[in-house]
Amino acid sequence: MTSRRPNVVVFFTDQQRWDTVGAHGNTLELTPNFDRLAETGTFVANSFTCQPVCGPARSVFQTGRYPTTTGCYRNDIPLPKGERTLAHHFAAAGYDTAYIGKWHLGSAEPVTQEERGGYRYWLASNILEFTSGPYDTVVHDNDGNPVKLPGYRVDALADAAIRYVASPKEDPFFLFLSFLEPHHQNQTDNYPAPIGYEDRIRRKLAVPGDLAALGGTTAEHFPGYLGMVARLDEAFGRLVEALYSLDLLEDTIILFTSDHGCHFKTRNNEYKRSCHEASIRVPTLLHGPGFERVGAFEGLVSLVDLAPSLLDAAGLDVPETMQGRSLLRTLRGEEAPREEIFIQISEHHVGRALRTRRWKYEIEAPGKDGWRDSGSDSYAEARLYDLEEDPNELKNLIASPGHAKTRAWLRSRIAAHMEEAGEARPEILPVEHENWHGDLLSEG
Repeated sequence: MTSRRPNVVVFFTDQQRWDTVGAHGNTLELTPNFDRLAETGTFVANSFTCQPVCGPARSVFQTGRYPTTTGCYRNDIPLPKGERTLAHHFAAAGYDTAYIGKWHLGSAEPVTQEERGGYRYWLASNILEFTSGPYDTVVHDNDGNPVKLPGYRVDALADAAIRYVASPKEDPFFLFLSFLEPHHQNQTDNYPAPIGYEDRIRRKLAVPGDLAALGGTTAEHFPGYLGMVARLDEAFGRLVEALYSLDLLEDTIILFTSDHGCHFKTRNNEYKRSCHEASIRVPTLLHGPGFERVGAFEGLVSLVDLAPSLLDAAGLDVPETMQGRSLLRTLRGEEAPREEIFIQISEHHVGRALRTRRWKYEIEAPGKDGWRDSGSDSYAEARLYDLEEDPNELKNLIASPGHAKTRAWLRSRIAAHMEEAGEARPEILPVEHENWHGDLLSEG
């Protein structure tokens, strides 16, 4: 171990469900590299996004602040120029900073320098799925010039990351490597796996309970999606091996996580933007200094916690403006683990949700537009799931008279979380209220 600060690498996938990895019980052996580092580092067994859509989730990761705080509550809202990102904090501590892949926080393509969040080295696109295809990777360099990278898109970006970490540097580095996979290719609405992977996986496919019960586009899309996951894990392994070969692995903090999950059009008319586990729960591990040999950490962790966790692990001060908490404080015994995760939902509808160890509770804002309105002063109860009895969230208990006390407690807790996140304390209409006429038993 050297005396200088550790390097930091973020391996960020897009739309990856938590149950795609072996560490979460997947039996297809798609993720041996993730599983190995989860065992030798810290496996965050209960990791959740706090905004299940691409741009807002990225704003959370970069700033450690909720989307309604930064204003990036939906896609296509650029990160405000005054927001301090991880790149700003690491650069101020003497780090070389680099961003490779999908950004989704700018207003133009290519992303202008002032909208790159302070990253020094840049090889990225704002919306990667619009500048590239699965075997046609085009990103932009520091000067805004298009760069075509060879190979399958996952490999193209991983190769670029390996070239970056292998380049001579006097200072420690902070690298944010952001993939599109296993997100669908928007223009064709499909999940293009590497050649041969989809057929191989389809022959031994095991479908999770929620998808088996609800269907959606699972039969068409799930095998290709898992093929993308498998290639991501291979790329992850190659990057880790590159760090090892360069004698950097022991001095590098590695974070693997995703922005949100995927429910394959079972909960609404697309793939995310819902409160369900398939949409909000993601695979997460940390490896390296501060996270060695912890194994499975069972506390609840939110996406908003990851930025402060990385700064803390690197020995940097965590700004008071960040709304998350460092996981290291819990691992060091300085703070109790989270018992509740607060989620803001936009675009499909204006909603707020709370995930405890047992309960999932969502409120929606009747009459509000999920694209136009960031929030509301009035919500109505929409969903309640008992995750112990119903882990696939198939039975909505929101209208159950026997759960009135549970709903009252959750109403109080979610209102408190909204205030903590900087929102006004809302009016929440119970399901019995005469003004609420929603379909209380809908799973959508």
